[in-house]
Amino acid sequence: MNLRIAYLIFISVIMTTVGFGQEKGVFSGGFQSNANFFIRDSLIGAANIPQYDKQLYGAEAWLNLGYRINGYSAGIRFDLFNNSNLLDPNSSYTDQGIGRWYIAKQLDKLGITVGYIYNQIGAGSIFRAYEQRPQLIDNALVGAQLTYDVAEEWELTAFTGRQRDLFNSFDSVLKGAKFEGYKSFGDSIRVNFAPGVGFVNRTLDDVTMNKVIGIVQDYLGDERFEPTYNVYLGSIYNTMTYKNFSWYVEAAYKSPDTFRDPTLLKTEFNGSRSFGRFHRQEGTMFYTSLSYAKNKFGITVEGKRTENFNFRVDPTLTRNFGQVNFLPPMNRVNTYRLTARYSPATQDLSELATQVDIKYRIMKNLNVNLNFSNITDLSTDLLLYREIYFETIYKIKRKWRMTGGVQLLTYNQEIYEVKPDVPLVETIVPYFDIQYKIDKKKSIRFESQYMLIGDDEKAGAKQDFGDWVFGLIEYNVAPHWSLVVSDMYNIVPGKSSPVDENGDKLSLHYPRFDIFYNNKSNRYGLSYIKQVEGIVCTGGICRLEPAFSGMRFSVNSTF
Repeated sequence: MNLRIAYLIFISVIMTTVGFGQEKGVFSGGFQSNANFFIRDSLIGAANIPQYDKQLYGAEAWLNLGYRINGYSAGIRFDLFNNSNLLDPNSSYTDQGIGRWYIAKQLDKLGITVGYIYNQIGAGSIFRAYEQRPQLIDNALVGAQLTYDVAEEWELTAFTGRQRDLFNSFDSVLKGAKFEGYKSFGDSIRVNFAPGVGFVNRTLDDVTMNKVIGIVQDYLGDERFEPTYNVYLGSIYNTMTYKNFSWYVEAAYKSPDTFRDPTLLKTEFNGSRSFGRFHRQEGTMFYTSLSYAKNKFGITVEGKRTENFNFRVDPTLTRNFGQVNFLPPMNRVNTYRLTARYSPATQDLSELATQVDIKYRIMKNLNVNLNFSNITDLSTDLLLYREIYFETIYKIKRKWRMTGGVQLLTYNQEIYEVKPDVPLVETIVPYFDIQYKIDKKKSIRFESQYMLIGDDEKAGAKQDFGDWVFGLIEYNVAPHWSLVVSDMYNIVPGKSSPVDENGDKLSLHYPRFDIFYNNKSNRYGLSYIKQVEGIVCTGGICRLEPAFSGMRFSVNSTF
């Protein structure tokens, strides 16, 4: 949308609501910015993209403004990208404009929202409009949404629009509805239910349909099929709570839809054969989570079964572009540098996954955590990911906090990173983390990790980049300052490690220095970073990012 038009809409809403009743309007907002200064380092692979070769600089910025008064709410967000590598780590992107605007009004039981809308149905299996800024995912629905309070604690929602595509929108039309509520039974012993049901329909536009037809018309025999404009999805879900138990379950169905399966062999008229073929098939998804917590003990068991559940506004899109739905990840969210190095992306075509997380407090100052996750291919039973994780936390009075643990990991690099003919990556990562409070304002933290990786017998070397050691020191002076120094060292190089002019594997350091300053609601950061190539995941959405070398300045502010 034109910047001037969006600005006039936002201001007109504010001006027309001023003076209505006695309520005082409330402004709110936030600003976030990152500036990267690229320093070429061909030895680690930080080279051969525009930022390293000629631009040397890239930045992103977001400014949010919101206003509420008398049942009205309005918001606008300005987005800026200058030589940014956020959209594609191997390329440069420059643009600016209105990234979001919305106007909403509550009229008794009816709620009206137009503009850029964020919402989801259930856990998001058939529809989730959301933002994940670190990966530049912004799947807002550009359209209109109505909500109606059918009864106390029961609400009906309907929406229609198109999915946001940076500063434009995809042409395919989405529409859907959900009905959700809450019901409690019993007096002394209460059982609570929060059921819901949802529906979504996508209608392809003519340009997208012609692209799909142009692809499949070259297929031979049984591989050929007739694409359709419409696909329909439905889901049913419920959360039941009883005493210390909580049980969530969701089941979803997708009518036959066109999508690409990279594992299928395709044949064209010229006789060539290669992997990666479109086909048309229905899909299903089932997810459940059962939790129990009482006193010192807590346990959560999860399970998920996914089959042919890729759902995009345009079937020809790849990576994270045009994804309409969201499937819950089934692995532990690891925060330490080496335990998070190999993270699995959610597989929407074929996945059977389980996860168990157990927490137990042995005594007041001693806690343990055990996590197990296992992900396989649904159709072939091929192991994709397995993690066994043990952690213990020990506190000594209010001065010391000591954390230690170990991770045992099996990771299918061939599937997750599309690296052919490589063995399953197997790692063992022991780690410890010690924090000491010097006084009321000052604290210091030490962190150390070691990654022992398996051998690649075909290559005659360690798997991937080999063994790593990581160390970190963090010093905090509340409420303003934080200084962090860390180093990731490739102590035993592997198959993918860089080599010198003689072809010998190199053991390289990847240091990082950070200084942060907090002043009220503002946070400033200045960092020097040298980072190895690897998978970056946010909420189960992953991508392979190249190595990075340079300086970064960041600002975060709320008001």
